[in-house]
Amino acid sequence: MARQLRLILITLFIVSLLSSTSYAERRTIEDESVVVTFDVPLQNAAHEVLRLYSDIRAELAKDLGWKSDFRPEIILVKDTATFRRTSHSDLVVAQAFPRENLISIDYSRINVQSFTLGTTLKHELCHLELHRHIASIPRWFDEGVCQWVTGGLAEIMNTGGRSIFMEAAISNRLISFEGLTERFPADGRDLVLAYEESKSVIEYIKKEFGDSGVRNILEHMSNGDDLESAIRKSLLISQVELEERWKASITTKISWFSYIYDNLYEILFVLAAMITFCGFLRVLRRKRKYRDEEEEND
Repeated sequence: MARQLRLILITLFIVSLLSSTSYAERRTIEDESVVVTFDVPLQNAAHEVLRLYSDIRAELAKDLGWKSDFRPEIILVKDTATFRRTSHSDLVVAQAFPRENLISIDYSRINVQSFTLGTTLKHELCHLELHRHIASIPRWFDEGVCQWVTGGLAEIMNTGGRSIFMEAAISNRLISFEGLTERFPADGRDLVLAYEESKSVIEYIKKEFGDSGVRNILEHMSNGDDLESAIRKSLLISQVELEERWKASITTKISWFSYIYDNLYEILFVLAAMITFCGFLRVLRRKRKYRDEEEEND
């Protein structure tokens, strides 16, 4: 029932997105590998997508070890408000819909806060590729792999994710793998934390087992194994043990010193404000003392 409801919501999203701009203001260009639909002012951007797509697809094939065999549609949206009405999130700048081979990008926020058209497109295309080759993939692993192939870029805006992740790790409030299997939190700090955790786990696998560790898991899953079996065959440990090892590595790596270092400017600002306030109190006390002395003299 939940899956059917999700499909209905996705369908409504796509219909809303495609109908949000009148036909007269929207155009389509295409070649043998991709279709690009765009708001008229984004014609140059659409041609840029067409130019970049072949190289991005080739890079992704090298990263994942799979050859692309489908022709996606990419929608470029000019108006952020329109994209937000359909994405239902202020943080998301792009979305992928694997069943429809569709990617939607809020172009107004590309090239802002480290987002670029090429890396954003590669990230979303990665989602389509994963679901094309793997029947069922946990949400955290899906997102973590797509951040891995784009050097850490997620599909949400940069909102201090590392600080949120460190705070959660220090306070033992990390979300479990199981909690991120079906879906991510709707919005806010937990959503940012989910993305950061997903990236961190794949980074841990890469560090401990190499890029081949990630690729081997993907290969086993593409052959029909679930993630648990793929991890056992590729890393020779269980998913539970992987989670425990990853959390232990985070606990070891993160200390109060690193937390203070990452938030140094904020801490200095607070200290400066406290010093200013203390100085104000001292001046106020001196004025009051001086006034009392004058009254005594009188």
